[in-house]
Amino acid sequence: MTYQDNIAQAEQLIRGQGSPWAGIGAEAVARMRLQNRFQTGLDIARYTAKIMREDMAAYDLDPANYTQSLGCWHGFIGQQKLISIKKHFGTTKRRYLYLSGWMVAALRSDFGPLPDQSMHEKTSVPALIEELYTFLRQADARELGGLFRDLDKARESGNQVEEQRLVHAIDNHQTHVVPIIADIDAGFGNAEATYLLAKKMIQAGACALQIENQVSDEKQCGHQDGKVTVPHEDFLAKIRACRYAFLELGINDGIIVARTDSLGAGLTKQIAFSAQPGDIGDQYNSFLDCEEITDTSTINGDVVINRDGKLMRPKRLRSNLFQFRPGTGADRCVLDCITSLQNGADLLWIETEKPHIEQIAGMVDRIREAVPNAKLVYNNSPSFNWTLNFRQQVFDAWAEAGKDVSAYDRARLMSVDYDGSELAAEADEKIRTFQRDAAKRAGIFHHLITLPTYHTAALSTDNLAKEYFGEAGMLGYVLNVQRQEIRQGIACVRHQNMAGSDIGDDHKDYFAGEAALKAGGAHNTMNQFAA
Repeated sequence: MTYQDNIAQAEQLIRGQGSPWAGIGAEAVARMRLQNRFQTGLDIARYTAKIMREDMAAYDLDPANYTQSLGCWHGFIGQQKLISIKKHFGTTKRRYLYLSGWMVAALRSDFGPLPDQSMHEKTSVPALIEELYTFLRQADARELGGLFRDLDKARESGNQVEEQRLVHAIDNHQTHVVPIIADIDAGFGNAEATYLLAKKMIQAGACALQIENQVSDEKQCGHQDGKVTVPHEDFLAKIRACRYAFLELGINDGIIVARTDSLGAGLTKQIAFSAQPGDIGDQYNSFLDCEEITDTSTINGDVVINRDGKLMRPKRLRSNLFQFRPGTGADRCVLDCITSLQNGADLLWIETEKPHIEQIAGMVDRIREAVPNAKLVYNNSPSFNWTLNFRQQVFDAWAEAGKDVSAYDRARLMSVDYDGSELAAEADEKIRTFQRDAAKRAGIFHHLITLPTYHTAALSTDNLAKEYFGEAGMLGYVLNVQRQEIRQGIACVRHQNMAGSDIGDDHKDYFAGEAALKAGGAHNTMNQFAA
């Protein structure tokens, strides 16, 4: 409904209640309703799932329509990100939020900082989703509150042109609520545990769940060693559990992102069940590193399998884990991805050890032979040394092309000595266009950085501590924080307003009229930032 329609509807409701509701203002009700557009997390999940589906369709038509997100570990961080996007670009289109299990473990667990091994409380994940959307909805209320105040001023001054402009802005207000791709790790248990957690995450507002094919109780960060995968049927049961959770809650177009860690995982906890040669279990087992048994007397409590008519012993570690053959990671990734898409997943995530477009594209080309519209979510990870990786890629390309690289030491390309070099400039340009180029060549629909705000918080705090506790003293804060906030128009320079003080004053007006004791009077120091 339009702003005026909202007012008219509220007016009709209030009149129907007679004198007991005479003190209720129809326009105030309309304003509060508009400031609280999403009543539940399920409302958010339905709204954002539709956005993601439309974005996926747009990407299929043109890979220039790729999407992006940054990982956020607190509602305020997510809120400020979306406020900044609207300020700089005027729209949130194709910009999402990412919820990183790594950051939940490191920053949000009651146990304190933990490694990314699913040891944190599973309830902390839906709690962060709810927190993020609480802050995004508050950003809507704050922005609309400013428009309402400006509308009142325009009316008071008799400026009808400005009044109509503001009504139009209210009617066309774009919410800060955007899709969240939420990390459910390996499901925190069996398929039933996955289903229960998925429901909580969806009820909190998540329209997209990212689940990985590692063993829940052996889960490792995607960029660390010791990863252990599960047979396909085990993983598909968890994909189905997520779909059932979406369907039970009425989110019929919810998105499942199937992540494979097989490229860096050399171990499996169990041998897959196989009913007949060539089935999915047999294909999984074909990657096992085995040795032929010629003397059955050497078998002592071993597991053996039949491979092409031969009795084979899969290599097993003291940990009771089985090894895959070296060099099979890419083939396993391709099989993982095809199987996931053919069994209910919507998007893929291939965790790689470096950001190399052709490495990713080589796997995606093979996947698309079976599923032509296969699309990826890709982790532009801070675990990669982007500078070193791309400088080495340029070095290798130059060397292969016969260009003189004698001025460069490949092992030392991270050195500041090369920062002003031609090679460094070309590498930086490749980094700048990486997302665009990978979206076009490697089927990457969504680019995200998992842990950016973890690093920015650490960097900015280090810079402030160095200045404030050093010779600069208070100037370290004023020069590098507050003055920059003012110059760059950062919303939270008026932190009282950001925290909802003005919204509270508006409510006091609605509730108590002229008797309201408001915080935003002449002596409020936030008035110093009005200009």
